[in-house]
Amino acid sequence: MPAVFCITLGIFSLVTTEILPIGLLTAIAREFGVSDGTAGLTMTLPGLLAAVAAPVVTTATGRFDRRVMLCALVLLLAFADFLAAAAPGYPVLLVSRVLVGLVIGAFWSIGAGLAPRLVAPERVGTAKAVIFSAVPLGSVLGVPAGTFIGELAGWRTAFTVLGVLTAALFLAMLACLPALPAREVTRAAVLGALLRRGSVLTGLAVTFLVVLAHFGAYTYVTPFLLEFTRLGSGAITVFLLVYGIAGIAGNFLAGSTVDERPRRTFLAVAALLAAATALLPVLGGGSVGALVLLALWGLAYGAVPVCSQTWFAKAAPEAPEAATVLFTASFQATIAAGAWLGGLVVDAFSPAAVMVSGGLVATVAVLFVARRPVNRPGVTPR
Repeated sequence: MPAVFCITLGIFSLVTTEILPIGLLTAIAREFGVSDGTAGLTMTLPGLLAAVAAPVVTTATGRFDRRVMLCALVLLLAFADFLAAAAPGYPVLLVSRVLVGLVIGAFWSIGAGLAPRLVAPERVGTAKAVIFSAVPLGSVLGVPAGTFIGELAGWRTAFTVLGVLTAALFLAMLACLPALPAREVTRAAVLGALLRRGSVLTGLAVTFLVVLAHFGAYTYVTPFLLEFTRLGSGAITVFLLVYGIAGIAGNFLAGSTVDERPRRTFLAVAALLAAATALLPVLGGGSVGALVLLALWGLAYGAVPVCSQTWFAKAAPEAPEAATVLFTASFQATIAAGAWLGGLVVDAFSPAAVMVSGGLVATVAVLFVARRPVNRPGVTPR
């Protein structure tokens, strides 16, 4: 399993690097003299570039050894972290985030589906669960730790530490990953064919709505907790940690039910996310209410990646890498859209308004999932 843990740590590093600005947003905005909404571009750009990189890089490098690709991508990620830490101005910081987006799109598309090639058939399920646990772990360990480091030594130090850890991961991957010659070459024609499939289009729509609701609101959760709940920086770190722990629970809970009850699982996830975000401006003025709702929010969002990935995998079982490309592209494009649109709402109104907006979008997702069940061959959706 060392190779599986390397892939898991790679995705953990990606997730942490991508969402690290959430906990540092106010500090970044203050240093460069920009608004919170403008600072939210540090979230928008990686998602946008990842959505493009997922199909482009994966198809362009389809015949390359996957070990070589993954190691090169992790090395580029370390460089991007160091560039962010040394950025003399906001434009350079955004350049570093563009590089992060390129790495995310390619690494996710290539690495997320490698479990069957790294372990024995009877251990594939466990390997997949371990790999996908990296998503909530990024919230549990990465963002709170980055926020804590940022408070102690500045946001640049947080990126520096992450860069050092990512460089160490590069060396570990060189040592642990076996040769992985390309087997399935993902071509543009395969992706085009999948996009004409009704079940795939449904997966795209559901992913768009749920992820838009989440990142439109969560990108600005730190300004909300500062201004509305009136928490100090230390308390916000603890709250984000609780959110992340709940996310791990949500990941494994959904993993135990989504295979047999895909529609019901995704419906419950979307409903819980809608309730948590919409109620924050109502009950989140006090620390207890905010903490409970953040925990429920984390429980819900922790289940989203496994729900979405499972949906795409079942929609295209004959083309697993192509399905992962579509999952990655749709997920990342929506992260970008959510962060950007949320920034517009924050700048025009307030962090509380963006929470309400997220709740409304998630409610639309609930209605959509209720009307569009996941179809599986020979099984009635439940």
